[in-house]
Amino acid sequence: MDQNRLRHGHQPAVVRGRPGSRADHVAVRSRVRCPRCGFSYRLFRETLGDSMSAQLLDRKVAIITGAASGMGLATAATFLEHGAKVVLADIQQDAGQTAADQLGPAARFRRVDVTDADQLESLVQYAADEFGSLDVLFSNAGAACDLSPVAELAPEGLRRTLALNLDAHAAAHKFALRQFRRQGRAGSIITTASIAALQAGWNGAAYSMAKAAVLALVRQTALESKGTGTRSNAILPGAVLTPMIPPMFGIADADASRFLSRVSAAIGGQTLIGRAGLASDIANAALFLASDLSSWITGADLTVDGGAMAFTKDATVDLITQVACEFASDEVRE
Repeated sequence: MDQNRLRHGHQPAVVRGRPGSRADHVAVRSRVRCPRCGFSYRLFRETLGDSMSAQLLDRKVAIITGAASGMGLATAATFLEHGAKVVLADIQQDAGQTAADQLGPAARFRRVDVTDADQLESLVQYAADEFGSLDVLFSNAGAACDLSPVAELAPEGLRRTLALNLDAHAAAHKFALRQFRRQGRAGSIITTASIAALQAGWNGAAYSMAKAAVLALVRQTALESKGTGTRSNAILPGAVLTPMIPPMFGIADADASRFLSRVSAAIGGQTLIGRAGLASDIANAALFLASDLSSWITGADLTVDGGAMAFTKDATVDLITQVACEFASDEVRE
């Protein structure tokens, strides 16, 4: 597998440095660049040496939804680096297939609309048939479908948001649990929630409601898996830079790079770490929860937000909206 050739279509292309061969921690430099909009930033991460890193998910089979871009794609690449076989699921056919092809022979792609429960059931069956079992479900697909405030939220906007950000997760949990029971082997279910589930202002009303309900789903799944060894946990990302942000605020693809640069600077001031989140930050959290390193953790909420929840700050959705308005004003003046 040539991870250095990973390209995502509109997703970031990740070019990694070469890890050292030592078993101790090795710093790895990477550059993340979106070939469509040109936005580029560097990230630095630590990884274990080659002798250990490939073993964290050795021989495990994982499904990742929302895997054609952003956090899902970064997680797919990370899982594969650690020895897993991965089924990437996404509604984006071309981007998903391209990503799977470039990730190598241990990756597969299935086009799935996660709001269709039958397609999710078929996805789980496909993974089990293709690789012999299922060990990890990363139920990650989601989006802010309607940013309306409560007083203006239409029923259809709420329903559409809940279908993608709650109903789909519930169905994915159901079919994964059934597969774990059929195969007589426990698994790990990881679900993407959001810090919007804990504090108002990080996203729209409907999205925040859905993500709060996801936390209840995660705990209920953990309870119902008592004594089986199956674990259920949530990741609560903070403000992570992904390709979905510019379209949410009406920014054209040609302007996405400059817009994301401004968003990154604004978000950095809202975290204790001093930078916006990266897809790799979420991927590393998912790796931990998927691996046996977290074997005594279930029913937990893992907040990955650079410390943003540790202090009071302006509402992020308002902050990005302000940046979008200023950006539009600059365009008019130019």
